[in-house]
Amino acid sequence: MEFLVGSGAPETQRSACVVAGVFESGKLSPAAERIDQISEGALDKILRRGDMQGKLGQTLLLHSVPDMPCERVLLVGCGKETEFDENNYRKATAAATRLLNDTGATDMTSYLPELEVKGRDVAWKVRLAVETTAETLYRFEQLKSQASDERNPLGKVILMVPGRNDVAAGQTAVEEGRAVSAGVALAKDLGNLPGNICTPSYLAEQALALQDQAPIKTTVLEAADMQALGMGALLSVARGSRQPAKFIIMEYAGGRKDEAPTVLVGKGLTFDAGGISLKPAEAMDEMKYDMCGGASVLGALKAIAELKLPLHVIGVIPSSENLPDGNANKPGDVVTSMSGQTIEILNTDAEGRLILCDALTYTERFNPEAVIDVATLTGACVVALGAHASGLLGNDETVVSELLKAGREAHDRAWQLPLWSDYQEQLDTNFADMANVGGREAGTITAACFLSRYAKKFKWAHLDIAGTAWKRGKEKGATGRPVALLTRYLINRAQRPKKRQQAGPTD
Repeated sequence: MEFLVGSGAPETQRSACVVAGVFESGKLSPAAERIDQISEGALDKILRRGDMQGKLGQTLLLHSVPDMPCERVLLVGCGKETEFDENNYRKATAAATRLLNDTGATDMTSYLPELEVKGRDVAWKVRLAVETTAETLYRFEQLKSQASDERNPLGKVILMVPGRNDVAAGQTAVEEGRAVSAGVALAKDLGNLPGNICTPSYLAEQALALQDQAPIKTTVLEAADMQALGMGALLSVARGSRQPAKFIIMEYAGGRKDEAPTVLVGKGLTFDAGGISLKPAEAMDEMKYDMCGGASVLGALKAIAELKLPLHVIGVIPSSENLPDGNANKPGDVVTSMSGQTIEILNTDAEGRLILCDALTYTERFNPEAVIDVATLTGACVVALGAHASGLLGNDETVVSELLKAGREAHDRAWQLPLWSDYQEQLDTNFADMANVGGREAGTITAACFLSRYAKKFKWAHLDIAGTAWKRGKEKGATGRPVALLTRYLINRAQRPKKRQQAGPTD
């Protein structure tokens, strides 16, 4: 897909299709007004006939509009002008992309970025248009015997900005949007693959392949390496699986050698049946998505490598399966984590925190500037926040606020939940240093409380993406979230003044 940025009047565009917005009140966008003038009121006549009401997502494709050199004009409904916000901008862009791709248009010139979105500049609108277009066109067809028949798929999009002074910012936004989209597509592909293909070994292979495409050094630790490090919590989860656990470390060294890294830790459970605490059969097929935290780390590293960000970033992905077996964890078992802390396993389906806690302890060796873990961790987060916002908790308010800001900018939002010490006592047990679950109440928070006990030596934040990483229902599939949030967070970090801080060893 080719994305370009341009500036100019609609009547000068000789493309397959020019796209312009219409509001529900009948008000035309500036580009639509110009087309109406050039065509001597052709659009006004259409509106007065009632062929186009301007409802959000409504589309009307016009052929041979008088005095317009383009082949077609697509009018896109934008809803009520007073309610036109980020979400409606995204929906209008997706509607235009979907229709033109389905009708075989090979290119389009979109004037939607000229529309006013409160609090958002041209660069934001261009970037979101790129990401939305790529998301709308995404197809997962790797495992189908025949791909869908798209005669002439949409191949080029020209995004029109108000003036020539906006073109440079628009071009930078295109590059960012393309990089994020590539990272999102990688995360989606991995999340959509079934567990019999996307095993821990496969995930490790994809991480190793990434170093051939980008300046990333990848190391994969095997079970013996983890045993030597004392990763008893992680290895206990893998005991029920015939697939060997993998511990993946990816280092992107785009910053100074003395720069302390930002570390992204992603949960890589390639299939989660719940272990002995077996999940219900309904929707268990979707448990292949339990590695979407790890997939998002891979996607974010791919994105920042394409952008060549001047940062030092390390990705860590603990990966295994969680299956029932004679050798699997049992409720009541006690395991010892890499930190030396002991854990009583009350529920084997709370395994994500067991593999993450050892990964968090491992990151201490990097003397990190900040550590962010990303995990499809709790069903409680789905109940609390649904599919719209990721849960966010942490021990450093600066890191948390930066992530919240990045989420708003990327339209990949998170919502902060409390991490008060009051919740910690729910993890108390008579038989170990802590239990791996804290009961039904505040499940997302107590899971983060558990992880916080392994993050005391660095600034840390936790993203629970159980509700945002997977789309349920008829169009189920991986969403690629929160690649956009993580990438924006890292872009913002790259743009702020650097502080000298000695990094620790990376081997």
